[in-house]
Amino acid sequence: RAGVMFPSPTPACVQGLYPGSEEGWQVYSMASDPDGRCVCTVVAPARNLCKRDPRSRQLRLLTEPVVQNVSQSLEVVDLRTARDLQYVRDSEPLLRGVDGRLHSYVANPRALTAKSLQELKGQMSQLRPLLSVVEQYRLDLQMLSTLQMELSNLSFTLTSIQEEIGAYDYEELQQRVLLLETRLHSCMNKLGCGRLTAVSSPITVRASGSRFGSWMTDAMIPSSDSRVWSMDGYYKGRRVLEYRTMGDFAKGQNFVQHLLPHAWAGTGHVVYNGSLYYNKHQSNILVQYHFRSRSVLLQRSLSGAGYNNTFPYSWGGSSDIDLMADEMGLWAVYTSIPNAGNIMVSRLDSRTLEVLQSWDTGFPKRSAGEAFMICGTLYVTNSHLAGAKVHFAYHTNSSTYEYTDIPFHNQYSHISMMDYNPRERALFTWNNGHQVLYNITLFHVIRSDG
Repeated sequence: RAGVMFPSPTPACVQGLYPGSEEGWQVYSMASDPDGRCVCTVVAPARNLCKRDPRSRQLRLLTEPVVQNVSQSLEVVDLRTARDLQYVRDSEPLLRGVDGRLHSYVANPRALTAKSLQELKGQMSQLRPLLSVVEQYRLDLQMLSTLQMELSNLSFTLTSIQEEIGAYDYEELQQRVLLLETRLHSCMNKLGCGRLTAVSSPITVRASGSRFGSWMTDAMIPSSDSRVWSMDGYYKGRRVLEYRTMGDFAKGQNFVQHLLPHAWAGTGHVVYNGSLYYNKHQSNILVQYHFRSRSVLLQRSLSGAGYNNTFPYSWGGSSDIDLMADEMGLWAVYTSIPNAGNIMVSRLDSRTLEVLQSWDTGFPKRSAGEAFMICGTLYVTNSHLAGAKVHFAYHTNSSTYEYTDIPFHNQYSHISMMDYNPRERALFTWNNGHQVLYNITLFHVIRSDG
C-alpha cells in the first residue's frame, strides 16, 4: 500500500473505490491537494486472487452433490451386486437339480408321483427369493441408466469449463500478475522515501501476553524471512517466541523459543537482518543476538545514554533506549543528562553498533508517548493513551523539525511499543495486551518523466 501524488489532467478527482476488493487493484481516498493534483492510495491484489474465482465454487458444487452422489450410488450397487451374486452362486446346485428333474419328468411323465411333486415344490419354494434378486437387478439397471445420464451432463459441464479456462489461460494470467507485482515493487523502490501523511484504522492481529511487550518481523529490505517474534514484558525478560509466519502468530501455533543470555530492558527491540538488537537490563549496553546461531554476536555501550527509567517515554517501562530500523538502516532513540533529557537520534552501524551520526531533536523524551523512524525522519506521538496523535517530526536529512497533526485510533488506550517496519510499510504496536497493525500513507510526487 502506498499513497501517491501525481499531476491531474482535469480539475477534479474521482471519489470512490475501484474495482471491488475481490477483483484486484484498489484505488481509494482520491482527493485534490491545494495545487489541484490528485492524491490517491493504491492497493495491490492478493496473490491467491484466482482461488476465489467463481469457477472454483462451480467445481466445488459439482464435486459435492453430483460426483459424491454418483460415487455413493455406485458403491451401493457394487455391494448389493456382490451379495446377490453370491446368493445366485449358492443357489446354482439347486437350480441345476430342479432343471434336471423337470427334464426327466417331461421325458417320462409317469415318473411324476405325488411324493416327487411335493419334493419339486419344496425345491421351487427355496428358489423363490431369486425373484426379488432379479427384480433388484432390474431396478439397478434403471439406476445405472440415470447415473450414466448424470455423468454425461457432468462431462459436458467440465468440458465447457475447460474450454473457458483455456480461453483465459490461468497460468498465463498468473504469470502476468506476478510480473505486475514485480513492477509495482520496483516502482515503490524507485519512489524512495516519503513523508507520513496518514495512519489507518487499527488492525488487531492477536490479543496475547501482558499489558506491555513488543512484537516484530525482520525490518531488513529485501528479506524473504516471514517469521514473527514476540517479547512479553519490559523488565528482566529473556524469553523470545519465534513464529514461522504471521498466520501462525495470529493463531499462537508453530513457534520455537529463544532464551537470551542477557535479560532485556524496555520494549524498544528490533529484528534486523536476522538478528535481534535490544537494550541489556540495567545498563546502556546494546546487544546483538543472532537467531540462527542462537548466540550473542556483539555488545556495545551507547555512550552517555540514560537507562533504568532515567529518561523513558511518558509510560515508563524502562523505555530509555528505543532501537528501530527504517529504509536508511538501524537507529537508536534515547537521551542523556548532557542533552537535558531531549531526544537524541543516532544512526548505528548494524555490524559494529558504532554511532555513525547523531542529532539532538530538542524534544523532551518524557513528554513523548512513543516514537518511530520512517525514511530518516523521527515521528513522535503526544501520548501513549487514548486520543493520541503524531504531533512532532524531526528530519535528519535537513536537521529540522516541524509540528504535525496526524491522528490515529488508540483502540486499547495504552501503547507500550510502536515501531515502523519498512518491509511491511506498517506500524507494529503493542497496545494493552493486543498486537495491532496500522497501515500508513506516505506522500510522494510522481513526475511524468518516469
